[in-house]
Amino acid sequence: MAKQNNQKEKRWIVKSEHSPIPSSAVKEIADGLGINSTVASLLYSRGFCDVAKAKDFIYMESELLCDPFLMADMERGVERLRRAVDQGEKITVYGDYDVDGVTAVCTLYLYLCSLGCKVDYYIPNRVGEGYGVSQSAIDTLAKEGTSLIITVDTGITANEEVEYAKGVGVDFLITDHHECRSTLPEASAVINPHRPDCPYPFKELAGVGVVFKFISAYEERIFGVSKLEAARKLFESYSDLVAIGTIADVMPIREENRIIVKHGLRQIQNTSRPGLHALIEVASSRGDSHRYQYWGFDIPKITSSYIGYTLAPRINAAGRIHCASVAVELFLEEELERAYSIAEDLCRMNKERQAEENKIMQEAYAKIEAQGLLNDSVIVLDADDWHHGVIGIVSSRITEKYCRPSILVSFEGNGDGEPSPEDVGKGSGRSIKGMNLVDALMNCSDCLVKFGGHELAAGLSVKRCELENFRRRINEYARENLTEEDMIPTAEADLAVDFSEVNLALAKSLRMLEPYGVGNPVPHFVLYGVTVYEMTGVSDSKHTRLSVGCGAGSVTAMYFGHSPSSLGVYVGDRVDLLFNLDINEWGGRESVQLIVRDIRIAKSEEERISRERERFEEIWGGAPFTESENILPTRDDFAAVYKLIAASIRTGVNTLSHRDIISRLSSSGNAMTYGRLKIIILVLKELNLVGITDLSEELYKFSIHYTASKTRLDKSAILRKLRSQQKRGTA
Repeated sequence: MAKQNNQKEKRWIVKSEHSPIPSSAVKEIADGLGINSTVASLLYSRGFCDVAKAKDFIYMESELLCDPFLMADMERGVERLRRAVDQGEKITVYGDYDVDGVTAVCTLYLYLCSLGCKVDYYIPNRVGEGYGVSQSAIDTLAKEGTSLIITVDTGITANEEVEYAKGVGVDFLITDHHECRSTLPEASAVINPHRPDCPYPFKELAGVGVVFKFISAYEERIFGVSKLEAARKLFESYSDLVAIGTIADVMPIREENRIIVKHGLRQIQNTSRPGLHALIEVASSRGDSHRYQYWGFDIPKITSSYIGYTLAPRINAAGRIHCASVAVELFLEEELERAYSIAEDLCRMNKERQAEENKIMQEAYAKIEAQGLLNDSVIVLDADDWHHGVIGIVSSRITEKYCRPSILVSFEGNGDGEPSPEDVGKGSGRSIKGMNLVDALMNCSDCLVKFGGHELAAGLSVKRCELENFRRRINEYARENLTEEDMIPTAEADLAVDFSEVNLALAKSLRMLEPYGVGNPVPHFVLYGVTVYEMTGVSDSKHTRLSVGCGAGSVTAMYFGHSPSSLGVYVGDRVDLLFNLDINEWGGRESVQLIVRDIRIAKSEEERISRERERFEEIWGGAPFTESENILPTRDDFAAVYKLIAASIRTGVNTLSHRDIISRLSSSGNAMTYGRLKIIILVLKELNLVGITDLSEELYKFSIHYTASKTRLDKSAILRKLRSQQKRGTA
């Protein structure tokens, strides 16, 4: 049954139902590790199919870190840096303007400072310079005495720029993690796990993760320490930065990334870095600078979600709205007072970013509707004045809303004159599973000035005269590579569980699977056929609190961002829930709470409603029925419905659905069947006792016709006809 908000209903994918989990394997894992059987089932469903693999995942020892020298060109990179250090060369760390780039710049810059290097950093301005390495930047750095540029989180497509740099006496050492082209830049070293010839086993490092492996290799080779000793030393100094960049760049939190994030979250929780402390406190404040505690602040629980939704947007805001160097300054700042000032600037920039994002988003939605772009497999939008730093976020929202790839192009900054066919627009795109965006752009490369990125997120530049051709070409590619099923929104769950399994003990046991993130998401479960006992709006009905259960047992469930009226379910309904578990702490007590991700009418409930609807249609068509079917309403039934409608209108609500009325009557102790209510509605309309407009299928708009005389229901031709059918049915 479709929800009332008319959004496309999600397809649920329950992994344990697609790939059944053998009970013997679950028992072996549960017994071997002494853990909850539900947690053991989760581990099995995520690929940890025996005790050894499950143990490695849970306890994630640092010994599991890969050898950095397995990465192609690592030896060459370490040797080039050693030579630069020994000869006192000026080194510039050249990074990207997102969180990954900022943290990578800070990590390498601080490490080179610890070696006593003459070092500087450079991040291009997103609006003025755009993404990647530029010849103008190389000229500037060369004039300032730089002889070695080390790129972080960028540079893998800078073939021409690296060649140009040789002519002005500047050498390049590239560290990156973006998709590679067929020809690599001819630099001193190109360190990127995505190189086709790179045997490094874990390919999903963030840009800052590649930097971490680079400095780990340097520690090993130059200072003669073991891989484990190098990792432990560098974790103490940089794991906070590496974890933030890894989470913000949406890298899978598994294998090496899981170890990095584990150490990083612990370090952030007890941070001694002034800039990080200041950012956490300012982000947690309500704008009153006098409340800052100066190291006395009680830092909230640091999780991957906290970094992704609270810290990362503020760090990112610098590169989107102003200049990413502001965020670098925050992490390099040693004075707490100055760190607070920078943190406040970042929070202000983030508010600017949010306002600009909302403006562009509304304009984009209007364009999609006006231009009929939902018929396209890839939504391509453009404008002359969209902020380059925000279009990527809006693209993410569009892709999430419409479940198809999207690309936004802005021709901002092309001058105040008339638009020219030669104007170059900068674009940002997001994709869905089923279409590698970099591959799609490669297929259209003759239409583009440049492009680069990842499978699901990429950037590009395109001339105005090529935009329509690009839109056509990428849609042709999408039609060949995407199916209709790919564009159906999905909600994934790990396991279906019984209501008896949903308890505080399970919620606490799940903590051993942290840290969560992409590749190791928060576990999602499904409950089938639970009853809705209560349902109330929270915060002006922006959210919904439900009480759901089975028999005498019940549990609280929160559905954030959805009002009760948007759910299409009612008190008394049997529903299926897709959710994750949370622990609610209130008044010193802990209780389990469900965080709902999707809700739908249970299949058994849909079948029951369908049977009742079909039976009513049969009777309405003249079929006989028996008294035991309880079809004919009593005068008390009519009175209860009339009073409910009148009371609702007095509160300003004159639109009710068929099932909403049944639910409200049930809550007040008036049990009502589908067919009886249908008859009451038809009779009230027939006798003109209530004004009734059918807005859509079983959604009514009511108005009351007040009358002083008592209504005689026996005037209804509908009731007389139905009574005659009941007589025949009982004969």
